[in-house]
Parts: sequence; C-alpha cells; structure tokens
Amino acid sequence: MTILGATGSIGASTIDLLKRERSRYRVVSLTARGNAAALAKLARELDASFAVIADQSAYGELKDALAGSGIEAATGDDALVEAAERPAEWVMAAISGSVGLKPTLAAIERGATIAIANKECLVCAGALFMRRAAAAGATILPVDSEHNAVFQALSAGRREDVSRVILTASGGPFRTWTREAIDAATPEQALRHPNWSMGPKITIDSATLMNKGLELIEAHHLFALKSSEIDVLVHPQSVVHGMVEFRDGSVVAQLGAPDMRIPIAHCLAWPQRIAGPAPRLDLARIGTLTFEEPDLARFPALGLARAAMEAGGAAPTVLNAADEVAVAEFIAGRIGFSGIVALVEATLEAASKRGLMGEPANLDAALAVDHVSRSLALDLLPEIAAKAS
Repeated sequence: MTILGATGSIGASTIDLLKRERSRYRVVSLTARGNAAALAKLARELDASFAVIADQSAYGELKDALAGSGIEAATGDDALVEAAERPAEWVMAAISGSVGLKPTLAAIERGATIAIANKECLVCAGALFMRRAAAAGATILPVDSEHNAVFQALSAGRREDVSRVILTASGGPFRTWTREAIDAATPEQALRHPNWSMGPKITIDSATLMNKGLELIEAHHLFALKSSEIDVLVHPQSVVHGMVEFRDGSVVAQLGAPDMRIPIAHCLAWPQRIAGPAPRLDLARIGTLTFEEPDLARFPALGLARAAMEAGGAAPTVLNAADEVAVAEFIAGRIGFSGIVALVEATLEAASKRGLMGEPANLDAALAVDHVSRSLALDLLPEIAAKAS
C-alpha cells in the first residue's frame, strides 16, 4: 500500500490502523507536504521503500534523516506522481488540495484500489476521475464518513432500487446561532468543531456547511446520483453518518462514533473487516438522536454548492477553488465569516462571464480552471472585504 498525505489527519489515522495490523500490510510509498522529520520517522517505522516531500526546500532535511536507511527520498510534484505509480495494490489518496489530483489519477490509471479522501478529485474533475477509473478497472472506495456510510448502506439492495441517499451534517459550531452572530464569527470560534477533530480548512467548511455542499458533488459522482436523489439532514450527534432509502420505503443507515478510523478501517479491509480501536457506540448513553432540515438562509454555502452541482461543467471546480481562497483569507483575518460565501458567489459569477464554465476536457484543463478561479477570487477580494467593513 501507499499513503499519499501520510502526515495529515487522515494519514495519521490510517497509520494508526496499519500499526495494529503490521502482518497484513506492507507500505511501499509515503508522501507529505512539508514535515520532513515526521515523514522520515514514519518511513523508517513502516519500512517504506520510497518517501516524497512535496516542498522542495525540505528535501535536504528528508534526505539527511533517511541516510543509511535504504529508503529512497524524492521531492516535487513529479515525485508525488511517481509515488502513486509505484506498485501498490491499495492507495490512500489523502493529499489535500488540487496538488493531489495528478497523483491520485496516476494511481487510478494503473487500476489500483483507491481510498479517496481528497475532495478535490471528485469536486474539480469528478466525471473525468470516475470515467478513468471505470476504463482502468480501478476501485474507488470513499473515505469520507458520509460517503463511506452510503457505500456501506447501498449493499443492502440493488442500485436500481435506490430512491435517494441522505448525507448527515453535524451543523458545525454555529448550528443554533442567529444569522447576525454567524456573520460576526471569528476564526477561533469557527475552528471549534463540536464533534470532529479535523484540519483548519475542512473545519471552517463545516462551519459554513460548504463541506456538506462539496460532499453533495462528491456523492453525485461516486454514486451516479441526480441532485433530486441526494438530501442533507443536520444531525448534531454525528452518530448516523449516511442513509439510503429504497423504493419500498426501507431506509438503511450506517452508525458509528465520530472517529475517522471507522471508515478508514472499512476501506483498508474491504470487502472484509478488521478490528478497529474506535470507541464503540453506546446508544443507551447517547439516548436521543435528532435530525433537522438545514437552514439555507443562515448557511447559504450549501445552496450555492448544490446550484454548482446542478450547473455542472466547471462550476464545481470554480466553487472549490474560490472556497479555498476564501477560507484562507478568513483564517488570516482579511475577510469576515460571511465574506467566505460572498467571495465564492462573486467568483462563480465572474467565471461565468468569462466563459469558464464548460466541462474540463482533461486534468490539465481542470487545473487551469482552478488556477484562473483562484486569481479571480484574489482580484475580487478587496471588493468583498470593503463590503463587509
């Protein structure tokens, strides 16, 4: 197996599971963005043969840390692709951001089993990725807790008998806040997720519900679903992660503690199961599970993402790129919380006027749209910041 993004939260959870099943798995390649010391430590512990650091300025540190180990060190985007191309039956695609697209596609092209945790692959180029996976005979396993839940629940019946799927959302830290309070929220408040421990980007996206919007787009591609076949329910306990409704009225749900090691373990052993260390669900102690409709007035990002999904073409690519810029600017204190959605919406409008919304023909075209969209978002930033002040 290979882990693309070994030092992030998904990579760390994957490695925690691997260390408990050392006799079952052999690690070929590991990659990281810039933490050379952590990558070298993991490569030695797991006896990997190839370690790649994306940040070229950290290459010297990685090479020195691996000296005498027999583990090959490399750096840069081409090396990330090489890590994905090296023979491994199972690949964890957990590189965050658009930099993860080419390595993940490289693993798909050789027909590997891909546990996909990189949202950008499906949001920016979902049609392309799923088409290439089918052609190469690659297996795509969803790591996101919601999509993994749907994947598991789908096994209860035939695909043609599915009426709809339901993704659940915790509602984030601002679920009960007024719109005025949400608009004034600080980065520190937005980063306090009530249930999950995640990186800053996905935590802010959970606070806006943009994360759930991106998951709508992912579900559309993963399971070949129309917009009308995907619903979202806010479920603050984060126990039910996804549901599938069949045409006879049956609803099959997957439940579990809010611990990413559960869906990762499912992907690791699929179609079998392995023992996992995640806390066991105690429904008697939890007592009550509640559900509510998402409030699109207070959380307009979800509606914006659904509209982008329905528009198709490059709209989801623009949406994702603008959101990455907007979240980074919010964390840096240059726009307010409401400015995140405002900047994304303005970027979508600008991209449409420029004729950028056509379906990307290939990965380079998708990456070009991503690049232009980021530039558009940055150009629009002063206007959005001024409106909020």
